[in-house]
Amino acid sequence: MATTPHFESRFRNLNVSTEMESAIDLFIMYLATERGLSANYQILVRRNLETFAEWAGARRASTRPEDCTIEQLSEYLSERKGNGLAASSIRQIIVILKIFFRHLAGKGFIAANIADDLPTPRPDRMLPKTLNENEVELLLESIGTDTPLGMRDRAILELLYASGLRLSEIINALLENMYLEEGFIRVTGKGNKTRVIPVGKRARQTIEHYLQSGRPKLVKPKTSSHIFISVRGTKLSASRIWQIVRERAKRAGLGNSVHPHQLRHSFATHLLSGGADLRIIQEMLGHADISTTQIYTHVDERRLKEVHRKFHPRG
Repeated sequence: MATTPHFESRFRNLNVSTEMESAIDLFIMYLATERGLSANYQILVRRNLETFAEWAGARRASTRPEDCTIEQLSEYLSERKGNGLAASSIRQIIVILKIFFRHLAGKGFIAANIADDLPTPRPDRMLPKTLNENEVELLLESIGTDTPLGMRDRAILELLYASGLRLSEIINALLENMYLEEGFIRVTGKGNKTRVIPVGKRARQTIEHYLQSGRPKLVKPKTSSHIFISVRGTKLSASRIWQIVRERAKRAGLGNSVHPHQLRHSFATHLLSGGADLRIIQEMLGHADISTTQIYTHVDERRLKEVHRKFHPRG
């Protein structure tokens, strides 16, 4: 992108003792005029840089960019982290400091980009929320099966937990792909990949009861072969299954934040806790990469630490 002459002339008129405030103003102008970045982005950058400048000024550390050191930047970040700032916000500050000092170095106002040596924290790995075994038992046993919808809802949740299916897989599960006697279900997941997953005994019993006594009462003339259908005889939508899981969990006293994928997470976590091989769990979940499955080892480690802290006399 072409350089703005007026902007460049203002830079040339500044000498090596550029004050921090002026440097920030000129950098924001650069973002606006040469980079064409949004006003919101400019505000975000300015706020972060001015906060750093105020911190440095209050400690008489430095009021000029050329006097800043990597030690000062590290001290600032350490203090922000110590005050409870989230890792994602720390990463944001580091990125902004890097592009700020890189730009000043490129314009010759500082000898080098001191912020280049700042380590960028790894992104937080969001650990999936799971239900413990007692909560799963409470959830499943709370669903009465004396009505077709009760039979259906119990069968949906049983299968989600028994086989770790994705939401899309439970929606599209077909009668011809359910092998109750053999104890497995065939599903097509991401990337149009088909896999075979075991279905536990209790889930098979619940599904069989639904297929024999519940589903026939929901069938309409144009009903397809989808296992789980609505009162209109059509396959269930994703939002409806979300609603079913949330409502059933709320009735069981588990709050209204339980969702279908949480049962999939619980399936994997409980298998790992029971000693299942990670590769087998990967295959059942349909993960293309083992690194995706490895997040459950972190969940299990966290659970073990909690148990140790709770029950060990010196935990």
